[in-house]
Amino acid sequence: MKHLLSILIFCTMLLNAADYAGYSGAFLRMGTSARSMAMGGGFTAELDRGFTAYHNPASVAFLEKRQASFSYHSLALERKFIASSIAVHLPPTAGVGVAWISAGVDDIDGRTSAGEATSTLSTSEDAVYFSFAQRLQSWISVGVNVKILYNQLPMNESDLAGKGIGFDVGVLMRPGKRMTLGLMVQDLNSYYQWNTGKVFEEEGRVYRDVFPSIFRTGITYKMRKLYIVGDAGIIAGEKSDGSFGHLGQSIRAGVEYTYRKNYFFRGGYGNGRIGVGAGMNFSFLKKNDAFLDYAMIAELPAGMAHIITYVFHF
Repeated sequence: MKHLLSILIFCTMLLNAADYAGYSGAFLRMGTSARSMAMGGGFTAELDRGFTAYHNPASVAFLEKRQASFSYHSLALERKFIASSIAVHLPPTAGVGVAWISAGVDDIDGRTSAGEATSTLSTSEDAVYFSFAQRLQSWISVGVNVKILYNQLPMNESDLAGKGIGFDVGVLMRPGKRMTLGLMVQDLNSYYQWNTGKVFEEEGRVYRDVFPSIFRTGITYKMRKLYIVGDAGIIAGEKSDGSFGHLGQSIRAGVEYTYRKNYFFRGGYGNGRIGVGAGMNFSFLKKNDAFLDYAMIAELPAGMAHIITYVFHF
């Protein structure tokens, strides 16, 4: 196991994800909870208590308790990012969830074509998730996310909005107590549809921005006080020349160390970023029903990002 971990970490340090951040839907590929981002984001096979369905909708079927969470990202360059989620077990073998992700920038100086100041503008992207998962057997489940998408771009005269829908599909397998395996297709047929007729008048048109799809496979492994996660993905979508094909790949991995059952220390690498973090499990209304997690991410060259996530089980 030591040799396997060494090889995984070495490969992760050498391989970088392709530069596909400029494609539509980049905010949905940033990550959500502090725990997952501190561990590199490789949670395709993990039941992330901060946002279970985001990494794999099939994981919702394995929930034992209802969970609610809220994440706040403090980002450089005056960017904002928040995420909230609630998921519940649906007896006897299913689970459902609803979540919201929002990202954007405020306090943008509006200017005319001559450079004269107009007003303060803002831009935002939002996604509302509806998740459902069903266990086919005690050890395997399938799930789907349906996402309502909205993108608002600032204009001096009027706002331009793109609307759309998207899907995630996943499979989660638990062949034993120590290991979990996961498969996931993120942003299957996800898109924004724009109508620029009101902004550009005669030159306006209706068109779609299609998100790249990501095909991931992941694994988790528990070894005493260490918990190891990782996944690998292939990104496919429309290239700049209009053809459809391979855009890149990603490898993400991380580890969590548990101290005295209630304290956690984490580190990982994924999406071209290094992360570290810590968390604690404490009692709010019932014993050990709440979690508070923190992560610090190196977003080079933008700077440092700080993520705080609060999770409540009930």
